[in-house]
Amino acid sequence: MAISVVKSAAADLKAQMQENPAAVIEDVARQWGVSPRDVIEALPAGMARLGPGAGFVAAMNDIAGWGEVTLIVHSDDAIFEFTGAVPPGEIGRGYFNLAQPKGLHGHLRHENCGGVAFVERPFMGKASAFVAFLNRSGGIMFKVFVGRDDKRELRADQLARFRALADQLGGETVA
Repeated sequence: MAISVVKSAAADLKAQMQENPAAVIEDVARQWGVSPRDVIEALPAGMARLGPGAGFVAAMNDIAGWGEVTLIVHSDDAIFEFTGAVPPGEIGRGYFNLAQPKGLHGHLRHENCGGVAFVERPFMGKASAFVAFLNRSGGIMFKVFVGRDDKRELRADQLARFRALADQLGGETVA
């Protein structure tokens, strides 16, 4: 009986995400008592691809070449947004260290990455695309959004890099 209840809840979540794929992932996860990864996996077919956490360093160093993007950290208490270029990084002392003294910099626990999700979906009436770095518990460490041009459309060059990175990291489409 418990297995059928779990399957039913997963089907209900999938139905909700089919109806509203633009819902805020973290809010849906909180409402349903599931992880953000579960919500990403419930998106309609073709909207999300999931690669292994081992792709963290390759993904971050590729993103460092994209130019201006928006990096978002969404917690229960705040949503932090940084718009600018993500610096390249390197591993040292157990962290992936972002190598610049000003702007975005810091130390990331790359070994905690349990997956790299590539999500393309509508959001607030526009196409959006982002890379979500997922921790081993299915939470979102942070997201990096493909930038927009002066017409507020996704930058074609970055969208091509985003898709190529998803292909490179072996991202499987979730259905």
